Amino acid sequence: MTMTAEAALTMPASRRYIILATVSAATMLYAMAITIANVVLPQMRGALSATPDQIAWVITFNLVATAVMTPISGWLSNRFGRRKVLLAGTLGFTIASVLCGLADSLEALVLYRVLQGAFGAPLVPVSQAIILDTFPRRQHSLATALWGVGVVMGPIIGPTFGGTIAEEYSWRWVFFMIVPFGVMTFAAIWMFIKRRPNRPPGRPLDWMGFLALAAALAAFQLMFDRGERNSWFESPETIIECTAGFLAAYIFLVHIGTAKRPFISPKLFLNRNYSLGLVLAFMFGMLNFVPLVLMPSMLQDLRGYPDSTIGILLAIRGAGNLLSFLLVIRLAQWSVHTALTVGFLCQAVSGYAIAQYDINLTYFGMAWTGALQGLGIGMSWVPLTLIMFSTVRPEFLDDASAVFHMFRNFSSSLFISICVAVVIRSTYINSVELGIPLSEFSKILTLPWVTGSLDLGTVKGLSAASAEVKRQAAMIGYINAFRLYAIIAILPIPLIWLARMPKQDG
Repeated sequence: MTMTAEAALTMPASRRYIILATVSAATMLYAMAITIANVVLPQMRGALSATPDQIAWVITFNLVATAVMTPISGWLSNRFGRRKVLLAGTLGFTIASVLCGLADSLEALVLYRVLQGAFGAPLVPVSQAIILDTFPRRQHSLATALWGVGVVMGPIIGPTFGGTIAEEYSWRWVFFMIVPFGVMTFAAIWMFIKRRPNRPPGRPLDWMGFLALAAALAAFQLMFDRGERNSWFESPETIIECTAGFLAAYIFLVHIGTAKRPFISPKLFLNRNYSLGLVLAFMFGMLNFVPLVLMPSMLQDLRGYPDSTIGILLAIRGAGNLLSFLLVIRLAQWSVHTALTVGFLCQAVSGYAIAQYDINLTYFGMAWTGALQGLGIGMSWVPLTLIMFSTVRPEFLDDASAVFHMFRNFSSSLFISICVAVVIRSTYINSVELGIPLSEFSKILTLPWVTGSLDLGTVKGLSAASAEVKRQAAMIGYINAFRLYAIIAILPIPLIWLARMPKQDG
């Protein structure tokens, strides 16, 4: 339900918060599906006979489908109305979740995850636009923070129950458990979100701009997803995907600069705060989901943690996120720049701390670093939203929200692919280097205090030594990925202080 500024001021407060709770449930549904899938990645990898880079497609293709469909959320809202878009998105998302649970192959699961991402794409930007339209500008920080509290319950509920259910039954049930939440959310939207009385007339969709942007995002994602497997630019496939991506991006940029009614208006990027915010949103998105992909595999493959324990650790990350929303409102009111800086610093410290661990990972070590990651994500979300939308005109609100979430989701999928490639390549290189001493010509292996209980003169002993080498090499790969994560978290901090906030929002 969209309101003008005057209507938002006259709306009863109880009505505003009912709308806030309803759209928070819609976005919580999407957040829950992402974190649930991460918990069972190791189990799905075994059940579907997939490699680490292949099983990551379950996450990355979902995110890239979301990124492709997010920019048309504004057009869909203007063409059909926000209420219809939310209803269709929730229904399609719930049906796709059932199909994910019924998938019998990796290819089918990835396809259904693409459908899940496509239907779920409008839920977050449309919900955000509704909140910013329903509440007066002076209450945007409060409303955004409360919306964030609702959203973050998904990453708490999902992993906690999903990990236990997967351990007791199978990975399929983590998708089936989404269905009741989807049905309840659909009913709430039907009852409480009303049709906008002054909805702007729908404009024709710029198919050239949309298809060019979709082709660019898909090509770059495929290039990074399959690059390590194909030896990067030694493969014609990678060269073709890279060329297609740059060509499609060029066509898109030229088209929106010359078309009368472009898919995304270039005027949107003339806003200083918004353009700067897009850069920050891209970096923020890179940090958002990488730990959720790396940690489950690292904990189960290297330490043998069960799904239920991994789910609790991911839920602790969500608890840190929840705590942040209790702190960020006051801090953002005092200084948006400081709040956002603290958010990125928390993530940098967390990544650096994990990069200092050895293979003897402890429950407490993963718990406090995960909680710090969640705290950093939450501390970043509200001030980043305030920076980006503080000076956006109402007529650009739908498009601005859609582009923001497109950048965030695409950078998430892109950085997941990069980090998975770092883990795989580092594991391979270090397996070779660490395995050099395991030779019949190595004198050090004749010393009993070096080999310990391993009998390297037997096949069983050699197999155990080889497995340990691979385990240590994999840990080095994860350490390198989290070092990269920490570096990325530091880079945006100088840019934060270039933003200029309006005095009335200070």
